Amino acid sequence: MPTRVCCCCSALRPRYKRLVDNIFPEDPKDGLVKADMEKLTFYAVSAPEKLDRIGSYLAERLSRDVVRHRSGYVLIAMEALDQLLMACHSQSIKPFVESFLHMVAKLLESGEPKLQVLGTNSFVKFANIEEDTPSYHRRYDFFVSRFSAMCHSCHSDPEIRTEIRIAGIRGIQGVVRKTVNDELRATIWEPQHMDKIVPSLLFNMQKIEEVDSRIGPPSSPSATDKEENPAVLAENCFRELLGRATFGNMNNAVRPVFAHLDHHKLWDPNEFAVHCFKIIMYSIQAQYSHHVIQEILGHLDARKKDAPRVRAGIIQVLLEAVAIAAKGSIGPTVLEVFNTLLKHLRLSVEFEADDLQGGSVGSANLNTSSKDNDEKIVQNAIIQTIGFFGSNLPDYQRSEIMMFIMGKVPVFGTSAHTLDISQLGDLGTRRIQIMLLRSLLMVTSGYKAKTIVTALPGSFLDPLLSPSLMEDYELRQLVLEVMHNLMDRHDNRAKLRGIRIIPDVADLKIKREKICRQDTSFMKKNGQQLYRHIYLGCKEEDNVQKNYELLYTSLALITIELANEEVVIDLIRLAIALQDSAIINEDNLPMFHRCGIMALVAAYLNFVSQMIAVPAFCQHVSKVIEIRTMEAPYFLPEHIFRDKCMLPKSLEKHEKDLYFLTNKIAESLGGSGYSFERLSVPYVPQVTALFPSSKKPHKPKHKYKDEDRLSRRKSIVDTVSIQVDILSNNVPSDDVVSNTEEITFEALKKAIDTSGMEEQEKEKRRLVIEKFQKAPFEEIAAQCESKANLLHDRLAQILELTIRPPPSPSGTLTITSGHAQYQSVPVYEMKFPDLCVY
Repeated sequence: MPTRVCCCCSALRPRYKRLVDNIFPEDPKDGLVKADMEKLTFYAVSAPEKLDRIGSYLAERLSRDVVRHRSGYVLIAMEALDQLLMACHSQSIKPFVESFLHMVAKLLESGEPKLQVLGTNSFVKFANIEEDTPSYHRRYDFFVSRFSAMCHSCHSDPEIRTEIRIAGIRGIQGVVRKTVNDELRATIWEPQHMDKIVPSLLFNMQKIEEVDSRIGPPSSPSATDKEENPAVLAENCFRELLGRATFGNMNNAVRPVFAHLDHHKLWDPNEFAVHCFKIIMYSIQAQYSHHVIQEILGHLDARKKDAPRVRAGIIQVLLEAVAIAAKGSIGPTVLEVFNTLLKHLRLSVEFEADDLQGGSVGSANLNTSSKDNDEKIVQNAIIQTIGFFGSNLPDYQRSEIMMFIMGKVPVFGTSAHTLDISQLGDLGTRRIQIMLLRSLLMVTSGYKAKTIVTALPGSFLDPLLSPSLMEDYELRQLVLEVMHNLMDRHDNRAKLRGIRIIPDVADLKIKREKICRQDTSFMKKNGQQLYRHIYLGCKEEDNVQKNYELLYTSLALITIELANEEVVIDLIRLAIALQDSAIINEDNLPMFHRCGIMALVAAYLNFVSQMIAVPAFCQHVSKVIEIRTMEAPYFLPEHIFRDKCMLPKSLEKHEKDLYFLTNKIAESLGGSGYSFERLSVPYVPQVTALFPSSKKPHKPKHKYKDEDRLSRRKSIVDTVSIQVDILSNNVPSDDVVSNTEEITFEALKKAIDTSGMEEQEKEKRRLVIEKFQKAPFEEIAAQCESKANLLHDRLAQILELTIRPPPSPSGTLTITSGHAQYQSVPVYEMKFPDLCVY
């Protein structure tokens, strides 16, 4: 009961004390005396200078009642304070607020849950009051600490525990609302406050997340659930906190999230981590998204030596964040994201290689296998993130990312790539090549450039078609798939899936457009490089069915997207050359691969014959396919790629009717107006510089050590000057060159007539120059090779010389005749009457 004083003493007490004493009844169960409370309120409004004293006196009484555990009077005092706060808004209310906060602190410090909840409710009411002037001296450090501690309540009674936690969350929400509306709102964003507020909210969100993971997806909470459910209330407070964050304090609100996830080991599994960052990305302002992504990347760097599943969890969180921010403002961090991800991809491959090298037998070997699987999870997560991020970028940025990733792919013999592979070894390098190409494949998915030059510039195409990327069948598959993504601008690839004989290509409803000038120029410049890659790719010994399917798709896409009349002829020459290589078998390929090449040629010629719609050509192809169906089904894709297909023992005994013949194809195309003369020139893969960007070529550690081996050209054409007379192209190859010339008067007259000779020489030189300017490279190479072979034969016939192979690189020969030996004789100085060498 309140302390009673005598009447005379009561009259001498200050009026504000008498008014305060009167609001307390004799029995606290009766509650606040409303009539006396109205008098106190009127007095406070009329004499605002007395508010400070009223607050101090109320605080004194409340402190005494708290110590004496008079909860009833405490409730009455807090109710009176709340009403005074709501009624008074003068400038002199500031001292009264200090008394009020002091009383709230007293309640929060008490060990009774009811008083803690009471103090919290009063503080929340105070937080919702908008003050006229800011308070520059008021701080809420104690309230942040106390409310955060209440969020972690471990009371034995579940209902009381829930009630205290809800009070703590509502108190934090009140602090946030009060401070962010104040001019000194930056104080709440200091790290010492955020390190308490954010983990407290996440702790309550985490508890309900664990329950939801067992029960299933939660339904949308009702209004009562939001008030009674700590997790829902904490999530709402977390969203509100992040929504009020600005550019300068965003990082302070995000970093405690990483600390909480690390401390509670919530990256594996990472469902809660993903949930948290989804809330973050959707709550913050869109222009600040790159701050969150940068923080995730920084944390990934900090945890780069953690367990693989932890890193995979962080990368998965990055994927979810990027998925939300990809359409927004992430420009400043695009390259940083890819650079960091590629760096961690290299680290993952390096860790995997170290585990393989350090693995031992027994239980340790099982542990190593588990680590390898975990590292593959990391690698797949990185690739998925790269692909998703890249596929959501605008086209101009995506082309830059394609170049960026391709610049990271290790290519033997060049220093163009910027990824450190010194610690990876051969196996690790191959692994990183596969991972990077898979990333590139995902980035190029869905990319449609207007011109093929934009999609496949020389700086991108050259390393992509590098011979070092042909070592492994999986690498070749990835290279071809990347090319398909960039070539297929009309979504025809799905219609061409699988290698087969298509009865009617018109049923596929192929979409195509007229070849533009830029695409024509691209094929003139890079066509031979594409043909060579396909030609060599068909002759690899480790090819599987998928390789042949992708090679067939490559030929078909080139035909659809890039083929004019000249390209069609080149592709047919390429197909015939592949058929000849399978028959001759200079590479000693197994029978399955030889039949696979024959099937590939059949499928493609069937496709291209229907695409160009030349009846005679289609008839020849159909006739060969029909004969193969009856006599040699293993030459067709439907049979050779089927399990348990019977293979022939040899191909030498097969009739010509089973093969596609050049002369019949040339005859059929000539009747339709095609320039078929080039078909008579055998296709020879163009020899290009293996290391175009390396000053000192590195000796590659792969089977393509010598480019000459790729082309199988057994001649001395590379040691002879290429300026050889090619005018004999019009002379039939079966004609015999005359070794002697009849000496007559007319011949002597022509020899003396130097003016006529000069005119002939000029005309001859003009024809040679014109031929070199306009003739295809393969035609020139083939004629040079035939001339070089003829030179070789004439050396043996006329001089009866023995040439010691191989010739020296300087273009000289070592010649022996009888007992005399002549060394270092330049080839271009040798003179023969029936050979013209310039």
